[in-house]
Amino acid sequence: MSEYKKLMYVHGFASSGSSGTVMALRRYLDGWRVVAPDLPIDPFEAMALLRATVENEKPDIVVGTSMGGMFTQQLWGFPRILVNPSFEMSRSLLFGKMGRNKYTSKRKDGATEFRVDKKVVEQFKLMEKIQFDGINEDEKKLVRALFGDKDPVVHFQPLTAKLYGEERCIWFAGEHRLNDEIVKKVLIPLINELVP
Repeated sequence: MSEYKKLMYVHGFASSGSSGTVMALRRYLDGWRVVAPDLPIDPFEAMALLRATVENEKPDIVVGTSMGGMFTQQLWGFPRILVNPSFEMSRSLLFGKMGRNKYTSKRKDGATEFRVDKKVVEQFKLMEKIQFDGINEDEKKLVRALFGDKDPVVHFQPLTAKLYGEERCIWFAGEHRLNDEIVKKVLIPLINELVP
C-alpha cells in the first residue's frame, strides 16, 4: 500500500505528460505521485488510454487542462478539476490547427510533430455529441472547474456553470495556460481541499 496520494494529470492540445504544469505539480505537491500519460491525437484513443490508466492507477483526483479538461470531465467516478476546459475542440482545430503541428513539450515516444486532418476533427465532433451524457447529481459533486479571468482561448464557464452549478466554478487571475504561481496558489490548495 502506497503512502502517497495519487493525481492523474490530463494535458492539453499539442502537449504531453512532461509539460510545465506536470513539472510544477511534481515540484509543489508534497506527498503525492503525479501520473501523466501522453495522449494520442484521436480523441477516442485518448479516452480509452485515460480510462485504462484510471482503472490501473486509481488516482485520488484527476486534473485536466483545456482539451484535457474535456477528457477529464468524462472520467466518471473520480474527483476532478477542469482547468479552462475546451468542450468544442473540433472548432478550435478547424480554425488554426489543421495540418502539421509541433508538440510543445517532450513526449515519451520521441515524436516532435503531428497532423490534424478532417478525420481527427470528425472524431472530436462525435465525442462532443456524447461528452456530457454521464452527468448526474453524484457526478456534479465530484467536479470543480477553474477559469482564468483573462483567458483569450476558450470561454466555457457559462456552459460549465449550467452543467455542474455556478458554485463549482472558480475564477482565478490568469489566462489559458497555467504558470507556476497559479499552480502553487490556486490549483494545489483546491487539490488539497478536495483530497484532504
